[in-house]
Amino acid sequence: MKGYWIILGSEVRDPQAQQEYGRLWKPIAEKYAATLKVLDAGALQESNQSSRVLAVEFASYADAKACYDDPAYAQARAFALRAASRELIIIEADLA
Repeated sequence: MKGYWIILGSEVRDPQAQQEYGRLWKPIAEKYAATLKVLDAGALQESNQSSRVLAVEFASYADAKACYDDPAYAQARAFALRAASRELIIIEADLA
């Protein structure tokens, strides 16, 4: 089964931090063969703070966990959290 990060995020409040996150994320995504899917915000049926929905697909749940725990991602994550508020869950599934 594949692994996914499901991310619910607010609007970006710091575009420079978001840009730096993207720069740092690119080699991490390549290392873990992760693919980003920006989902239609209309998928949010009930939300108090989120306005963006993203899914990051990995070949396996183990890869999704390893990526999150990677020290390089810890550095990138600091910029993501500066850029916007978010919630991230890691799941194992076969999503379409």
